[in-house]
Amino acid sequence: MEYRRMMEDQYTPEVDFSNSSSKRPSNGEKDTQISMYDAPVVDPKRVRYPYCIVWTPIPLLTWLFPFIGHMGIATASGIIRDFAGPYYVSEDDMGFGNPTKYWMLQPSRAKPGSWDTSVAEASEVYKGRMHNLFCDNCHSHVAMALNLMQYDNQTSWNMVKLGVFMLIKGKHVGIAEFIKTWLPAVIFYGAIVALVLILR
Repeated sequence: MEYRRMMEDQYTPEVDFSNSSSKRPSNGEKDTQISMYDAPVVDPKRVRYPYCIVWTPIPLLTWLFPFIGHMGIATASGIIRDFAGPYYVSEDDMGFGNPTKYWMLQPSRAKPGSWDTSVAEASEVYKGRMHNLFCDNCHSHVAMALNLMQYDNQTSWNMVKLGVFMLIKGKHVGIAEFIKTWLPAVIFYGAIVALVLILR
């Protein structure tokens, strides 16, 4: 039941990196125990992140500002859609590489049956838009999808709000992804500090 509490309280599931199968409960066990086996499962090896917002570093930009990166949103089956460039929304081929962080949402907090249709509609809209790093970008695409499905009864999702929530609620895929996210910035700013100390 610890798994289920994490899903409800933090929206982030435990990731099964081993892909090892577990025994299902016997017919005599409660339905609530069975339900956790049917919950969406994040599968980094297959790059499947059902009901997740995903994030990956942008070379140079993330090295300077570790909280800034590239964002996408996945369908119910875990396929990532992301606004990767002018008039282009990729599918199952995330710009700048596979996710290093993800934030799992709860489909029950969206309008019933609206998740995939909202992701698809937002993607179609952004296929007709010019990419603007500061005003209309990958975060804006994700925000539109959330607004269309009225996630959490809100239609005020925007790129700043998503950036903050990903920083707070985002979960690293693994140790290697954690290092990929933070090491370049640590080296860069560490070198600056070292240089300042040397020149003093």
